[in-house]
Amino acid sequence: MGKLFGTDGIRGEANRYPMTPEIAFEVGRAMVHLFKKEGHRAMIIIGKDTRLSGYMLESSLEAGISSMGGNPYLVGVLPTPGIAFITQSMRADAGVVISASHNPFQDNGIKIFGSDGYKLTDAQEETIEDLILNHRLNEYLPPASGIGKAFRLEGVIGRYIVFVKNTFPRRLSMEGMKIVLDTANGATYRVAQDTFNELGADVETIHKTPNGININDQCGSQHTERLRKTVVDNGAAIGLAFDGDGDRLIAVDEKGNEITGDQILIICANILKKEGKLKNDLLVSTVMSNLGLKMACKKYGFQHHAAKVGDRYVLEDMLRLGSVIGGEEAGHMIFLRHHTTGDGIIAALQLVAAMIKEGKPLSELARMMDIFPQKLINVDVQRKPDIEKVPKLVEAIRQVEKELGEEGRVLVRYSGTQNMCRVMVEGPSDTVTAKYCQQIADIVKSELG
Repeated sequence: MGKLFGTDGIRGEANRYPMTPEIAFEVGRAMVHLFKKEGHRAMIIIGKDTRLSGYMLESSLEAGISSMGGNPYLVGVLPTPGIAFITQSMRADAGVVISASHNPFQDNGIKIFGSDGYKLTDAQEETIEDLILNHRLNEYLPPASGIGKAFRLEGVIGRYIVFVKNTFPRRLSMEGMKIVLDTANGATYRVAQDTFNELGADVETIHKTPNGININDQCGSQHTERLRKTVVDNGAAIGLAFDGDGDRLIAVDEKGNEITGDQILIICANILKKEGKLKNDLLVSTVMSNLGLKMACKKYGFQHHAAKVGDRYVLEDMLRLGSVIGGEEAGHMIFLRHHTTGDGIIAALQLVAAMIKEGKPLSELARMMDIFPQKLINVDVQRKPDIEKVPKLVEAIRQVEKELGEEGRVLVRYSGTQNMCRVMVEGPSDTVTAKYCQQIADIVKSELG
């Protein structure tokens, strides 16, 4: 049965271990035990995205929390960063989100925030794992008189909208600006549209009718085809695509071109630099960021640090190094002056603010960063040994790195949430990059598939 937590909470196929009602129940109990204080009944916020399995897991978490003497507060569908905000705002002991982010509907996950709005530390996750996997929770159960009860928290959507709106400068206006939103049939399907409407934008929203199984289905931050077309057809200034739980953003410029997280980070970091708000003149991204990002940082006069892949590692390094902006190429961006975690809507508001401040279309701002040709191949694997202990793979990587020299790079790593190995190569041309990436991917498949 092994570990429960990956790089971003617990995740897997719904109704299959570890995403079962039984494990969710135990997580609820373990959370109360971890966060309880003497003479105080633990208050834990529960939110979810729009997946069908969210109802099942929500009920199990609610029962587990009550069973251990905590009081669960249900908020229903709300973006993951919204749960972080409400947890902090309500002075709750913890918040839990039922979501598998950008994964398809059949997957689900559990992410946990502490009372400060930050995700749990490794040590806290290990404590929960130990309590569950070593069957230690029964010895801590309260008597019948100590069982908790559930509450439904009303008005949270309005509170979250006010919170994100306040990150957009009051002196700026979106009045008359045409914006297309893609809410991925996910957790932002109500809050994103209301936020931009209230700020005066002329909003068109697509993929806003969740039915439990259409979340992330050919839509959202990973599938921008329809968004790109809608932006061009409507003559919009920008398209904004969120993922299923609303912590990622990918943008589309007025010409229908997709703008990556790396490009958004450069645009926003440069504005902060100009305004004297780029703390320590530092932008944090991950090792997956395009080579062009590092070069753009140098061009515009700020430092760059590459963290391990995963927003939690980006955040750790931001806090350690004193940076206020960081994120991932895939669209997970953290603006620490505004929030404790990645928030797609906040990122979107900062990007639109940058466009207004600069008085330039997004297509022009995106050219601040040159993108090196990059190829990524995801290979399903049966096992995940240390890559350094797979001789044929090590030799294949070494050979490609030698041939690319200073004109590219190779990154091979395992997914933290799936049985998958990610092979990424950057190089001088699309043809060369694709060739080398396929070479390495073929070795991964033969050795580990």
